Amino acid sequence: MKGNNVSFSNKKTKRRFYPNLHTKKFFIPEENAWITLKVSTSAMRTINKKGINACLNNLIKDGKI
Repeated sequence: MKGNNVSFSNKKTKRRFYPNLHTKKFFIPEENAWITLKVSTSAMRTINKKGINACLNNLIKDGKI
């Protein structure tokens, strides 16, 4: 996403809005393994809500993995 930095004098310069990404380790109990994913904070909230297995199955079903 793109936008502007706006100074006090109302001067505008271009800037970018980057996603809030973090590297996070998740444990998968069925496989007894840890995986490391680079996920956004909103994705972490979704994984905490639904569970890592449901999110992985959804990604596999959509063909993104």
